[in-house]
Amino acid sequence: MRNLILKFIDELKYEKNYSELTINGYLSDLDMFLEYLNENNIKNYNDVEYQDIRLYINYLYEQKYNNKTISRHISAVRSFFKYLKSNNYIKNNPSLLISNPKLEKRLPKYLNFDEVERLLSSFDNNSFMGIRNSLILEILYSTGIRVSEITNIKLNDISLSNKSIMVTGKGNKQRIVYFGSKCLNLLDSYIKKSYPILNENGSDYLILSKTGKKINEREIRKVVDEAAIIAGIKIKISPHVLRHTFATHMLNEGADLRSVQELLGHENLSTTQVYTHLSNEKIRNVYLNAHPRARR
Repeated sequence: MRNLILKFIDELKYEKNYSELTINGYLSDLDMFLEYLNENNIKNYNDVEYQDIRLYINYLYEQKYNNKTISRHISAVRSFFKYLKSNNYIKNNPSLLISNPKLEKRLPKYLNFDEVERLLSSFDNNSFMGIRNSLILEILYSTGIRVSEITNIKLNDISLSNKSIMVTGKGNKQRIVYFGSKCLNLLDSYIKKSYPILNENGSDYLILSKTGKKINEREIRKVVDEAAIIAGIKIKISPHVLRHTFATHMLNEGADLRSVQELLGHENLSTTQVYTHLSNEKIRNVYLNAHPRARR
């Protein structure tokens, strides 16, 4: 039964271009589901019924998982059964009526301008690795792209004259993102000073590891972690926090929601709308601090 899970994972990886983190999460969750089926003597996915999935969800609650984790497990199982049905591995999809638990709406973390400036100036741009690391941070903040997207940028995806990058996102959908003069200067330094040293093997990819291979997501996260420590950032940050920061700063500075949606590569506007809550909170604080009748 696990061979079908691995086939599903291959589709996510090679056809749908899911991130390394998402793929590992799906694999872990589906392995746990398979273990549950084996323990309950269910040896074929055709034998899985709606009630079996409901009992599995109850089992997750008994194990004290929170709603967010359970929701992730449900999404993995539902996507997997959709794959099985569409490829004729099963006759009926038992997960169709399974819904996710309600989640608390959490506003995404983001950095203020001062924190961003400290973060982006963490590394020594006199060294070839310092230039590379600074470029990683600058691209993430300047464009708002996902960590999986920055690892897949190739040199010919970049237009220096237009200050733009052709990015391949989820589902292999392509979009154009833009960057400013500071990022352009870093790119120029990287291509002239760092790239010739790192790229002894003739790679097409822009961001390379110390060994000259395409950088992976784990290495990008390490760069962000190191920069946060150097910059003295108090909150735990990740490449995705820089994506949140990009979106929040764009909206706070007057960008319209549709444009930010396009730049982020969100399929639905509702996904982008979470950032308007952050903008509204800023407006609220301005009002409370400025209006004479609002002050205490």
